Amino acid sequence: MAATIRDVAQASGVHVSTVSRTFSAPHLVNTETRNRVLAAAEDLGYRPNRAARALTTGRTHNLGLIVADIANPFFSHLIKGAQAHARTRDYHVFVADTDEDPQVEEELIQTLAKQVDGVLLCSPRLSNRVIEKLREDVPFVVVNRRMKGMSNVLMDVGSGAREAIGHLVSLGHRRIALLAGPAGSWTSREITDAAHAVPGIDLTVFGPNSPTEHGGLALAEAVASADVTGVLAYNDLMAIGLVEGLTALGVEVPGRVSVVGIDDIVAGRVSRPKLTTVAMPAEAAGRTAVDLLLQLVGAGETATPALATLATNLIIRDSTGPVRRELRTDP
Repeated sequence: MAATIRDVAQASGVHVSTVSRTFSAPHLVNTETRNRVLAAAEDLGYRPNRAARALTTGRTHNLGLIVADIANPFFSHLIKGAQAHARTRDYHVFVADTDEDPQVEEELIQTLAKQVDGVLLCSPRLSNRVIEKLREDVPFVVVNRRMKGMSNVLMDVGSGAREAIGHLVSLGHRRIALLAGPAGSWTSREITDAAHAVPGIDLTVFGPNSPTEHGGLALAEAVASADVTGVLAYNDLMAIGLVEGLTALGVEVPGRVSVVGIDDIVAGRVSRPKLTTVAMPAEAAGRTAVDLLLQLVGAGETATPALATLATNLIIRDSTGPVRRELRTDP
């Protein structure tokens, strides 16, 4: 016979209403009591009836998570972090992919708004105006887009881009190419602005581009023909595609051109040469975004937007090296 809420209350020494509150509004129950109730529920195999709880609380205990491209390994880490953390808060996550299409993104938000308590919007391609309009229907946390008056989780990619270019400069590179990301990308703008702010370099920007391996591969001839010795790509997928294309053209990496990516996906760690990259804290961003979204859901109309900025770090591997003497521009 399945355990009931009364069984959990008796086992944990609390009132039935406290058990109910532990599952419907855990932030209202002190930590010791909440842990005791959850432990008793786990021991008894108790699972609350979600449909009944939704009728009582007006909440579905579901969250929406919308990403630009689920095939991009960067997003898989963010999804994993968000889903695992949501489960610890007794929430389920519905994941949807826009395939970089703003119209699809808008339609998905409108659909999910009827089925979830809040939406995590990751690297959105929609305009700020449209996002602000859509949030009238459902609470949002936006990941990797800074928006005033909304809760944001940012990965400090600007700082990472500066560190990456500083690494190239330390190796003697002065003629540097930047492979920009898709149009409308906040991350791409942050990277581009950071690169333009680095003094003492001759920067060539290619883009906007598709943020895929094919997008990097398609730029190989242009990079090989340009008078550059170092490259920073919008993400690791583009960097891996570029290295593949340069190698096919007989351009050595890092012998002739050094390449840096952004994200630190697994493919960059096993590619040849292993990719120097800026590691992005995607899993931590997913967990943080869930916390901020549940704060908004719990606070309702009194919610105060919050900003969380997570640090990035440069990981130096084999795809970068010193400029050959004959290619140096400094005296």
